[in-house]
Amino acid sequence: MVTASDTLLARFWRVAAQRKAGVALRWNHLGLWNDITWTDYAEAARALGLGLLAMGGRRGDRAVVLSDVRPEWCQIEFGTMGVGIQSVGLHNTDSAAHLAQAVQDSAARWLFVQDQAQLEKALSVLGEIPGIEKIFFFDGSGLHAMAHPLVTDFETALQAGRAFHGKHPERWETELGMARPEDVATIVYTSGRTGAPKGALLTHSNLMFQMQALGQLCPSQPGDDQLGFLSMGAALERYFSLYRALDHDIVVHLGKGLPTLLENLREISPHVVMAVPRVWEKLYTTVCMGVADGTPTERWAYAKAIELGHRVVACRQSGQAVPFGLKLQYALARQFVLNRVRTLIGLRRARLLVSSAAPMSPALTRWFEALGLTMVEAYGQTECSGVATISCPGEGPSGAVGKALPGTEIRLSPQGEILVRGPHVFRGYLQPAHEKAANLTDGWLHTGDRGRLDAEGNLNITDRIADAIELPSGVRVSPADIESRLKLSPYIADAIVLGNGQPHLACLLLIEQETVARYVRDRKLVVTGFANLTRAAEVLALIQQDVDRVNLEIGPHASVSRFALLETEITVHDAEMSPTLQLRRKMVLEINRSLVESLLAGPLTDHSTPQSTGDSA
Repeated sequence: MVTASDTLLARFWRVAAQRKAGVALRWNHLGLWNDITWTDYAEAARALGLGLLAMGGRRGDRAVVLSDVRPEWCQIEFGTMGVGIQSVGLHNTDSAAHLAQAVQDSAARWLFVQDQAQLEKALSVLGEIPGIEKIFFFDGSGLHAMAHPLVTDFETALQAGRAFHGKHPERWETELGMARPEDVATIVYTSGRTGAPKGALLTHSNLMFQMQALGQLCPSQPGDDQLGFLSMGAALERYFSLYRALDHDIVVHLGKGLPTLLENLREISPHVVMAVPRVWEKLYTTVCMGVADGTPTERWAYAKAIELGHRVVACRQSGQAVPFGLKLQYALARQFVLNRVRTLIGLRRARLLVSSAAPMSPALTRWFEALGLTMVEAYGQTECSGVATISCPGEGPSGAVGKALPGTEIRLSPQGEILVRGPHVFRGYLQPAHEKAANLTDGWLHTGDRGRLDAEGNLNITDRIADAIELPSGVRVSPADIESRLKLSPYIADAIVLGNGQPHLACLLLIEQETVARYVRDRKLVVTGFANLTRAAEVLALIQQDVDRVNLEIGPHASVSRFALLETEITVHDAEMSPTLQLRRKMVLEINRSLVESLLAGPLTDHSTPQSTGDSA
């Protein structure tokens, strides 16, 4: 139970004292999972915090972290909290320019980086961040020849803290007692999907409220395994990888990120998984490709089994009892077919799947549920500590993101904008210049999203207000709905629908290179390189089929008339993609301005643009 005087730090220290030799974290290092006990976790956090004090740190100072998911980040989070220093979390894919901006915004004194790649970013902008007094690295591989007076290893900070603790054994307890719920606990940058990233100030009370509310709605059982693989620079991943274990007796496995996600899922088979829609789409694509590789009998068995699953899901969503015969057939289908599918994608033991950060295709949600999995969708923003609403299994209409968290208020403005108020709404932004964008009125956070509320309080997200499309006929179109339908194709990685005020809709599409290349190889075609794939007539015809499919689903009033395939692959390491694996719409449209203008102005030819295009009937 959260008390009025509770802080994350007090909870962490209490839990560590209770669980002692119990496993808190498992970290995949060199292919092996290494246990970190609660005692070791807490000792390292204390050493880090006191180490910064030994170096002249004071309450209110700030430290920037630029890293992947690693145990050092966890230790920094609670170590800095322990002495009143605020951590500023960045994504490991952030550019050197964004790193410099974050350090300048926060006036940080220390910088923690993962490895040589992140250190090189820091050193490249060192002249722009003169306030940095020391840079600590976690992984020294490849750094033996790199000497710099500001650079040292993470262990140096821990050793300084242990020595400080030996001389001042009472100091840590004193610091713990000084923390207050209203104090800023951490600073989380927004993803920057709709504009420049901004540092949001999140207090202990913000995060403690979030932890308690989500703990009630996303329960776990003692000993549950959980996998952390998304960037801890995001608010919701902070909850799942750092704070959730303070409310549930679980073991958090720290993976190697997206490149080894499928491997890690299969190794651990976690009980609870939180991911963004792009990850769920990738898992669905993995199954689609696996089924395509199967024998005719295996393909028939899968089609029959998943069809039974969809029938069961339809009964449950309509509130009807599942007939005994269907229930029996489905049980057999799960035992002999669907459990193998779940094993393929590492979800054999999963009890709860959580999707967040972007709209999830209802059809994709139903597919996971047809496998026998429970999936919920969370909606929120960094400014409300990550989550404002979450759906509950078996409740609410398909496609809804659920009801407001307990203690949270949701309402719509006259323009349909979603407004959020509650104890988890942030204090404000790091830089005063960003305060105009805070959109806080009488405690109400203006999200910039448009939505609908039904009579039971279930929220449906329509789109970003800035992305809304209205055709000359007066028809309003939700680009997010069309985009999520297109991305259900195993051949489409992402989509941007456009056409506000235009006579027709157009779409920029990013192909899924692996599956498209495979499609081409299976047809004995020789096409090399991403750009060449987008130009191949066979690929254009393939994507045209998916566009036609979506047009049939949504009807002629909102059909996509023209599309273009982006010739450059975009990954999370590129500026055009946010850390939550969404295309940064404004940036992509600006970079491809001439292509967009041509798409909306009229049909394209190979002579008018280098990008591959298609026209829909």
